[in-house]
Order: sequence, then C-alpha cells, then structure tokens
Amino acid sequence: MPERKTVARAQADKRAGKSASTQAGEFVKEEVDHVREGKHGVRSAKQAVAIGLSKARRAGVALRSPKKGTTSEATRKKAAQDSAAGKRKPTTAKSASTESKTTRSRATTTALKRESSAGASPKALSKQAKTAASHRPAASRSAAAKKAAKTKGASARSAAAKKAAHTRAARAHH
Repeated sequence: MPERKTVARAQADKRAGKSASTQAGEFVKEEVDHVREGKHGVRSAKQAVAIGLSKARRAGVALRSPKKGTTSEATRKKAAQDSAAGKRKPTTAKSASTESKTTRSRATTTALKRESSAGASPKALSKQAKTAASHRPAASRSAAAKKAAKTKGASARSAAAKKAAHTRAARAHH
C-alpha cells in the first residue's frame, strides 16, 4: 500500500494537469526512499521502478501497459492487471483467499528484505535512467527537453543554465 502523502501528491499532480508518468513518479520516488531507508531491498534500479509503477497503476494512475514487443508478455499482463485493480472500487468485505494473499504478501516482503539497497543508489539510478534514455530516439529526447524548458519558467531556466555552467567548469579541471 502506498503512503497517503504519496497518493495526495500524485492527485495534486493530476489536478495540475501533469502527465500520468509524472504522477507515477511520486510512487517510484516513494519506493526508492523505502529501499534507501532499509525497509526492503531490490536487485536493481529497474525493479524499484517496476514496483513503483505497479503501485501507481493500482492507485488509479492512468498509465498504459507497455507496447507489445518492448517487454515480456508476463510484464504486460501484470501491468494490465494492476490497471484493472486501480479502476475497481476498494472492497471492505474479506474474500475467501485472504489467507493466501497474506502469505504471498509476506513471502514477497521477506524475499525483498534479503536483497541489498545498492539498486537505489544514485549511481544505479543514474545508470538506469541513461540506459532507458538511450533506447529512445534522439527526436523523442529532444522533444522532452524542449517541453521541460518551456514549462520551467525564466528564473528556473536561468538557475539551470548557471548550474550547467558551474558543472562544465568543474569538469574542465578534471
């Protein structure tokens, strides 16, 4: 179950007219924080992202399932399942399979606790982001950057430019 404040932030993003992936980002951030706090571990940054996206879909974020051929059939099926769960109204009546649900949930948590927290390190997340970006065409990446610059505002753009200049200067010495 996602934390209440995470759901509230995602809903605020929705009201602000932000994209589904931005809304889902709140859940991914929560998952990364959980790993860093030591609540559980992950095998990779990709797994932390996958858990966050699953939580987002189940919370009702309108994320589409991955396209055919991009991921395995099992992943696409799970995404569709999560989206369907997010569309249903939460029921209060206990189902007959409650026992197996709790057993499975405990088993999942126990398995995740055996994993390390290295998957949520800044280095691992950076590597994952760069790898994911490299799979996208240059035009798509360029369009995303232009959109980001457009929605940033003058003062934030100026601050970003100053930060970039500072970074370039720092890297020039190495």
